[in-house]
Amino acid sequence: MNEILKISNIDKYYGNEGNITKVLENISFGVEKGEFLGIMGASGSGKTTLLNVISTIDTVTAGHIYYDDTDITEIEDRELAGFRRENLGFIFQDFNLLDTLTIEENISLALTINNAKANGIDSKVEKIADQLGISQILKKFPYEVSGGQKQRCACARALINNPKLILADEPTGALDSKSAQMLLESMNTMNQRLMATILMVTHDPFSASYCKRILFLKDGTIFNVLVRGEKTRQQFYSEILDVLSLLGGGSNHANPIGIS
Repeated sequence: MNEILKISNIDKYYGNEGNITKVLENISFGVEKGEFLGIMGASGSGKTTLLNVISTIDTVTAGHIYYDDTDITEIEDRELAGFRRENLGFIFQDFNLLDTLTIEENISLALTINNAKANGIDSKVEKIADQLGISQILKKFPYEVSGGQKQRCACARALINNPKLILADEPTGALDSKSAQMLLESMNTMNQRLMATILMVTHDPFSASYCKRILFLKDGTIFNVLVRGEKTRQQFYSEILDVLSLLGGGSNHANPIGIS
C-alpha cells in the first residue's frame, strides 16, 4: 500500500475553556497514490475544516497529518507556504483565475512561482492543455471562455507542478449540469490517465459517483465509508444516496444527468 497522505487521530476544536466547539474528533484515514477520494457530509459536519487542515490552511488541535514521511503538524509556519506550493494543487469552486492573464498565463503562473526553468514552461502548458482539451483557448482571457473551460483551466493549473495531492472544494458548485459533467470527466481523466491523486469535498452525489472511495462525516467523525470497486457509477450513485438518506440529506436528490 502506497499511502501519500495519512491522517492520524486528528481533533479540531474552536473556542476557549468556557465555550469549546468540537469540529473534528479522532479522525484517521489514509489516501493512496492515484486514489480519487470523496468527502461528504451535511453542512456543519466538518468536511471543510478537514480539507483546511489537510491543505495546511488551518491547524489541528491534536493528532498528526503525514505527507509521505513529512508530518505537517510539526512544520514551522514560515515553511508551510513553500510546502503547500511544492506539494499541493487546488481546484476552487470559483475558479480563482486572474482576468488580466490569458488562460495560458494562468496555467503557467504556478510554474513561474515555483521558479521553473523558463525554456520548459511552454511545452508543459501545451501538454497539459492538450490532455484536458483546452489547447484551442490558451490565448483567450478567462472572460472569453465558458465556466466549464475555466474549470478545466483550473484543473490544468492544479496539475502543472505534478503535486502529490490535488484538493478540490465543491468544484462543481458554481457550474451548470453540463459544465459540471465536463469538469468531472476532466478530473476523471486526471485521475485515470495522469495518475493524479485527488481529494474532493462535495455535497453532490452525482459528483461523488466519480470517486473511488467516499468518507461520510457526521458531527465531526467518520460515519460511513463506501468503496466503488467494480460497481458501475449508477450502482455507486444509488449507494451514495442510501447513505445520505441515513445522514438525513439524501432523499431529495434526483439523477441530474442520467447516469448510465
